[in-house]
Amino acid sequence: MASFLRAFNASLVRRPMATQCITSAVLFGTGDVLAQQVGEGKGRDHDFTRTARAAFYGGALFGPALTKWLQLLNRLKFQTKTKAVMYRVYLDQLVFTPVVVCFFFGSMTFLEGYGFSEAQKRISQSYVPTVLRNWESSCPRNSSTSAWCPRTCNLSPSELCLFSGTHT
Repeated sequence: MASFLRAFNASLVRRPMATQCITSAVLFGTGDVLAQQVGEGKGRDHDFTRTARAAFYGGALFGPALTKWLQLLNRLKFQTKTKAVMYRVYLDQLVFTPVVVCFFFGSMTFLEGYGFSEAQKRISQSYVPTVLRNWESSCPRNSSTSAWCPRTCNLSPSELCLFSGTHT
Protein backbone atom coordinates (compact mmCIF):
# COMPACT_ATOMS: atom_id res chain seq x y z
CA MET A 1 0.00 0.00 0.00
CA ALA A 2 2.84 2.39 0.82
CA SER A 3 4.38 1.87 -2.62
CA PHE A 4 1.01 2.56 -4.27
CA LEU A 5 0.66 5.82 -2.32
CA ARG A 6 4.22 6.86 -3.24
CA ALA A 7 3.50 6.16 -6.91
CA PHE A 8 0.18 7.99 -6.71
CA ASN A 9 1.79 11.04 -5.08
CA ALA A 10 4.60 11.02 -7.66
CA SER A 11 1.98 10.89 -10.42
CA LEU A 12 0.13 13.83 -8.86
CA VAL A 13 3.35 15.83 -8.91
CA ARG A 14 4.36 14.79 -12.47
CA ARG A 15 0.94 14.84 -14.15
CA PRO A 16 -1.57 16.46 -11.80
CA MET A 17 -4.35 16.98 -14.35
CA ALA A 18 -4.34 13.43 -15.73
CA THR A 19 -3.99 11.88 -12.27
CA GLN A 20 -6.80 13.97 -10.74
CA CYS A 21 -9.09 13.31 -13.72
CA ILE A 22 -8.56 9.55 -13.60
CA THR A 23 -8.90 9.51 -9.81
CA SER A 24 -12.09 11.59 -9.94
CA ALA A 25 -13.59 9.35 -12.62
CA VAL A 26 -12.85 6.22 -10.57
CA LEU A 27 -14.14 7.77 -7.34
CA PHE A 28 -17.34 9.15 -8.86
CA GLY A 29 -18.01 5.84 -10.63
CA THR A 30 -17.29 3.85 -7.48
CA GLY A 31 -19.41 6.24 -5.42
CA ASP A 32 -22.34 5.68 -7.77
CA VAL A 33 -21.92 1.89 -7.64
CA LEU A 34 -21.96 2.07 -3.84
CA ALA A 35 -24.96 4.40 -3.86
CA GLN A 36 -26.91 2.04 -6.11
CA GLN A 37 -25.87 -1.25 -4.52
CA VAL A 38 -25.58 -0.37 -0.84
CA GLY A 39 -27.77 2.72 -0.54
CA GLU A 40 -30.54 1.77 -2.95
CA GLY A 41 -30.17 -2.04 -2.99
CA LYS A 42 -30.52 -2.25 -6.78
CA GLY A 43 -28.69 -5.54 -7.20
CA ARG A 44 -29.07 -6.75 -10.79
CA ASP A 45 -31.11 -3.68 -11.70
CA HIS A 46 -27.97 -1.57 -11.53
CA ASP A 47 -28.14 1.47 -13.85
CA PHE A 48 -24.80 1.25 -15.69
CA THR A 49 -25.60 4.34 -17.75
CA ARG A 50 -25.94 6.35 -14.54
CA THR A 51 -22.58 5.01 -13.33
CA ALA A 52 -20.98 5.93 -16.65
CA ARG A 53 -22.43 9.46 -16.38
CA ALA A 54 -21.04 9.80 -12.86
CA ALA A 55 -17.60 8.59 -13.96
CA PHE A 56 -17.66 10.91 -16.98
CA TYR A 57 -18.61 13.86 -14.80
CA GLY A 58 -15.82 13.04 -12.36
CA GLY A 59 -13.13 12.62 -14.99
CA ALA A 60 -14.08 15.17 -17.62
CA LEU A 61 -15.74 17.95 -15.61
CA PHE A 62 -14.91 17.73 -11.90
CA GLY A 63 -11.32 16.50 -12.19
CA PRO A 64 -10.04 19.46 -14.24
CA ALA A 65 -11.88 21.98 -12.04
CA LEU A 66 -10.52 20.35 -8.89
CA THR A 67 -6.98 20.29 -10.25
CA LYS A 68 -7.02 24.00 -11.07
CA TRP A 69 -8.65 24.81 -7.73
CA LEU A 70 -6.03 22.87 -5.76
CA GLN A 71 -3.25 24.53 -7.76
CA LEU A 72 -4.70 27.92 -6.87
CA LEU A 73 -5.00 27.02 -3.18
CA ASN A 74 -1.44 25.68 -3.15
CA ARG A 75 -0.09 28.98 -4.51
CA LEU A 76 -1.52 30.88 -1.55
CA LYS A 77 1.07 31.57 1.15
CA PHE A 78 0.32 31.81 4.86
CA GLN A 79 2.39 32.68 7.92
CA THR A 80 1.78 29.42 9.77
CA LYS A 81 0.69 25.90 8.90
CA THR A 82 -2.37 26.31 11.13
CA LYS A 83 -3.48 29.42 9.24
CA ALA A 84 -2.84 27.67 5.94
CA VAL A 85 -5.11 24.77 6.92
CA MET A 86 -7.82 27.08 8.26
CA TYR A 87 -7.87 29.38 5.24
CA ARG A 88 -7.66 26.59 2.66
CA VAL A 89 -10.54 24.68 4.26
CA TYR A 90 -12.51 27.92 4.60
CA LEU A 91 -11.97 28.85 0.93
CA ASP A 92 -12.66 25.30 -0.23
CA GLN A 93 -15.93 25.05 1.66
CA LEU A 94 -17.24 28.58 1.13
CA VAL A 95 -16.09 29.21 -2.45
CA PHE A 96 -15.45 25.94 -4.31
CA THR A 97 -18.05 23.66 -2.73
CA PRO A 98 -21.14 25.85 -3.37
CA VAL A 99 -20.11 26.37 -6.99
CA VAL A 100 -19.26 22.74 -7.69
CA VAL A 101 -22.48 21.43 -6.08
CA CYS A 102 -24.57 23.66 -8.35
CA PHE A 103 -22.42 22.64 -11.33
CA PHE A 104 -22.85 18.96 -10.40
CA PHE A 105 -26.65 19.03 -10.36
CA GLY A 106 -26.84 21.09 -13.54
CA SER A 107 -24.32 18.93 -15.40
CA MET A 108 -25.89 15.65 -14.36
CA THR A 109 -29.31 16.90 -15.44
CA PHE A 110 -27.99 17.85 -18.88
CA LEU A 111 -26.07 14.56 -19.18
CA GLU A 112 -29.35 12.75 -18.50
CA GLY A 113 -30.87 14.56 -21.48
CA TYR A 114 -33.06 17.04 -19.62
CA GLY A 115 -33.22 20.77 -20.20
CA PHE A 116 -32.57 23.96 -18.31
CA SER A 117 -35.91 24.02 -16.44
CA GLU A 118 -35.30 20.53 -15.02
CA ALA A 119 -31.77 21.58 -14.00
CA GLN A 120 -33.19 24.61 -12.18
CA LYS A 121 -35.72 22.38 -10.43
CA ARG A 122 -33.08 19.87 -9.27
CA ILE A 123 -30.74 22.61 -8.11
CA SER A 124 -33.51 24.34 -6.14
CA GLN A 125 -34.53 21.03 -4.51
CA SER A 126 -31.12 19.54 -3.76
CA TYR A 127 -28.58 22.37 -3.55
CA VAL A 128 -29.04 23.54 0.06
CA PRO A 129 -29.35 20.07 1.65
CA THR A 130 -26.29 18.85 -0.26
CA VAL A 131 -24.12 21.84 0.65
CA LEU A 132 -25.19 21.59 4.30
CA ARG A 133 -24.50 17.84 4.40
CA ASN A 134 -21.10 18.47 2.83
CA TRP A 135 -20.23 21.17 5.38
CA GLU A 136 -21.39 18.94 8.21
CA SER A 137 -18.97 16.17 7.30
CA SER A 138 -16.23 17.86 5.28
CA CYS A 139 -15.15 20.79 7.42
CA PRO A 140 -13.92 18.72 10.38
CA ARG A 141 -12.44 16.01 8.14
CA ASN A 142 -10.71 18.44 5.78
CA SER A 143 -9.27 20.39 8.69
CA SER A 144 -7.61 17.27 10.02
CA THR A 145 -6.49 15.71 6.73
CA SER A 146 -5.16 19.00 5.35
CA ALA A 147 -2.85 19.19 8.33
CA TRP A 148 -1.09 15.87 7.61
CA CYS A 149 -1.71 15.04 3.92
CA PRO A 150 0.67 16.39 1.29
CA ARG A 151 -1.01 19.30 -0.47
CA THR A 152 -0.87 17.43 -3.77
CA CYS A 153 -3.10 14.71 -2.27
CA ASN A 154 -5.93 16.90 -1.08
CA LEU A 155 -8.49 15.21 -3.28
CA SER A 156 -11.39 14.48 -0.98
CA PRO A 157 -12.72 11.01 -1.82
CA SER A 158 -15.57 11.12 0.64
CA GLU A 159 -16.81 14.40 -0.83
CA LEU A 160 -16.89 12.77 -4.23
CA CYS A 161 -18.83 9.81 -2.88
CA LEU A 162 -21.28 12.11 -1.09
CA PHE A 163 -22.32 13.57 -4.45
CA SER A 164 -23.00 10.24 -6.06
CA GLY A 165 -25.95 9.32 -3.88
CA THR A 166 -27.67 12.66 -4.38
CA HIS A 167 -28.39 12.80 -8.08
CA THR A 168 -31.17 10.27 -8.52
